[in-house]
Amino acid sequence: MPGMKEQWEERTRMPLLALAVAFGIAYAVPIVAPGADPWVHRLCGHVEWAVWAAFAVDYVVRLALAPARWAFVRSHPLDLLAVVLPMVQPLRLLRVVATLLLVGRRARMAPQITLTTYVAGAVVGLMMFGSLAVLHVERDAPDGNIKTLGDAVWWSFTTMTTVGYGDHAPTTGLGRVLAVGLMLSGIALLGVVTANIAAWFISRFERDDAAERRQTELLEALTREVRELRAEVARLSVPPAQAAPDIPSPIAPRS
Repeated sequence: MPGMKEQWEERTRMPLLALAVAFGIAYAVPIVAPGADPWVHRLCGHVEWAVWAAFAVDYVVRLALAPARWAFVRSHPLDLLAVVLPMVQPLRLLRVVATLLLVGRRARMAPQITLTTYVAGAVVGLMMFGSLAVLHVERDAPDGNIKTLGDAVWWSFTTMTTVGYGDHAPTTGLGRVLAVGLMLSGIALLGVVTANIAAWFISRFERDDAAERRQTELLEALTREVRELRAEVARLSVPPAQAAPDIPSPIAPRS
């Protein structure tokens, strides 16, 4: 029987993921459309803070429902960091990092989300938010060469795959911090993908090896049965020893 904390996590998982999608839209609109009306920018900012507040409330509720609160805090350090970060300094980038951490944590806990789906979602999310963040930081830089969304997506892709052609690169300090984070995230995700592929091959080889062992055992058992049947047939087919014929005794001559 799941406890109250598990029931709360199960009921709020999908609504929070939906709020995360709303956060992504609210974060992207002002960057993709900087010339939009001021009320659009204000609305997007309110949505961002509302989503972060929802995740913060979720953390507080889970902490209150946890049987051992101190153990919960120690076992969920990233959740606490994600909740506290935007309160330290209200930067949009911190809200992005906090929301990504919280969404990633809840997505990993979802039983219906497999490792492949999680990795694919993480790659797409990091590329999207990395592209938007670096475009927001570098677009107005005097010496910046990332001026369009296409440039930002290309830079994000080459950075995450650690290719780094060098045709586009951040020139500001914050842009370089983003590049380092994206590189480390790409290496980590690449390691997860490689480990997952290796585990799949190993499990496949183990299944094939187990099937071959079972077939070998069946053949050996069948061979033993055939030998036993041959021995039984040979024993039954030998005729019993026939009795020697009676030899008449010689007749004594008459005198």
